[in-house]
Amino acid sequence: MKRLVAGDKAPLFNLHDEQGKMIALADLTGKKVLVYFYPKAMTPGCINQACGLRDVKTQLDDFNTLVFGISPDPVKSLANFVTKKELNFPLLSDQDHAVAEEFGVWGEKKFMGKVYDGIHRISFLINEQGIIEHVFDKFKTTDHQQVVLDYLKNKESI
Repeated sequence: MKRLVAGDKAPLFNLHDEQGKMIALADLTGKKVLVYFYPKAMTPGCINQACGLRDVKTQLDDFNTLVFGISPDPVKSLANFVTKKELNFPLLSDQDHAVAEEFGVWGEKKFMGKVYDGIHRISFLINEQGIIEHVFDKFKTTDHQQVVLDYLKNKESI
């Protein structure tokens, strides 16, 4: 698994959101885009991460930053997640994990002695020109939103 790093061009993906609408990264030029990969809708860590981002969406909007969560879940599961947790940003379905593979976040994982392939919980901040500006890979699901906000605030003050 070769993960993309800051300075790499973000892969231009087209994925369906929780409503079945096609979202294309190419259509988002001119805005910052936070793409966060998560393993499975409605699991505890994924709920923490999604709700944290939901709760700071207004602040992210102030930084001209859109948020998209990507998982291998089917559209129907994503719709349920958005509704139950009142999420205010789109979740995208990558069922064949092709986009996760392009970003380099699909690979071997270990959990409770079991080895399997899955999504690694990593986020990418893509700048207005489609270049990966920053990779967030050191955070807890409960503080992910604050790590992102701190980065954006520090970046703005430079």
